[in-house]
Amino acid sequence: MKLSDFKFNLPAELIAERPSENRDESRLMVIHRNTGEIEHKTFKDILGYFDDGDVMIVNNTKVFPARLYGTKEKTGAKIEVFLLRELNREARLWDVLVDPARKIRIGNKLYFGEDDNLVAEVIDNTTSRGRTLRFLFDGTYDEFKKTVETLGETPLPKMIRRPVEPEDKDRYQTVFAKREGAVAAPTAGMHFSRELIKRLELKGISFAEITLHAGLGNFRGVDVEDLSKHKMDSEQFIIEDKTANLVNAAQEKRKRICAVGTTTMRALESSVSIYGQLKPYDGWTNKFIYPPYDFSVANTMISNFHLPQSTLMMMVSAFTGFDLLMKAYKVAVKEKYKFFTYGDALLII
Repeated sequence: MKLSDFKFNLPAELIAERPSENRDESRLMVIHRNTGEIEHKTFKDILGYFDDGDVMIVNNTKVFPARLYGTKEKTGAKIEVFLLRELNREARLWDVLVDPARKIRIGNKLYFGEDDNLVAEVIDNTTSRGRTLRFLFDGTYDEFKKTVETLGETPLPKMIRRPVEPEDKDRYQTVFAKREGAVAAPTAGMHFSRELIKRLELKGISFAEITLHAGLGNFRGVDVEDLSKHKMDSEQFIIEDKTANLVNAAQEKRKRICAVGTTTMRALESSVSIYGQLKPYDGWTNKFIYPPYDFSVANTMISNFHLPQSTLMMMVSAFTGFDLLMKAYKVAVKEKYKFFTYGDALLII
């Protein structure tokens, strides 16, 4: 398939600027793959599509406040630093993006906070925009992380053009979030409220957790027409024995196994045995899923509505079927569903 196949007209006003008032009250489109039927529901209506013994697999990654604003030594130029991942805990080394990149050189010092209480030194240029920073901090690691938490901002995607607000700290996070390491939220999981989870569990549905620390690669555009030439960024993920056992047992009983989000699906498909069973894993994946693709583990999926020509849309189309997803997205635009991070949800069964 080609990049241009995934083009569609998305009016700017359909990109959600804010989440729904209540997590489980966003709109829900339900696509039936076997019949092509499309239903319009509210997210909490997913209760009606799952039964005793079914399993929902969620991503428990936690987003950290990755965006810092600082100034450059001597010139005082304002610099945005986006923390991508920690390279060395003891040495306080971080892989970061800086903007504007052209103003930063190896050896430059950057100051953060009103009292310049956090200082970083540029020690390497890894790409045109990427840098390695060493934070110069005398306190303990916990004190360092607390300082970063205080000074950092919730890393909303740039496509959301409004300023970050206090509620984003909670809402740009799922209720499953526990393992810190993501700079992008696993958005499909953000529709679950604690009350809805409890109601699903009372009905006999189990929740299994994986961890995949979503990175900025989720927002990176594809710049090749031939999709086989696109390279995904690597992301760290963990699947524990407990999750693998729960999912494999449900698979043997032919129950519904629902991947909540594209990050979850990527993790599942990156650790499958030759018999199609889920294996425990702790490592990295750069798996790129696009049509045609045979999925091994999940037989249902929850997703948000993604941007045109995004790798996330490509994965969902591989699961749904290209023609059916394009039809559903046209319906979504016509019915004014909200797209992107804070947008509405899609259940594919």
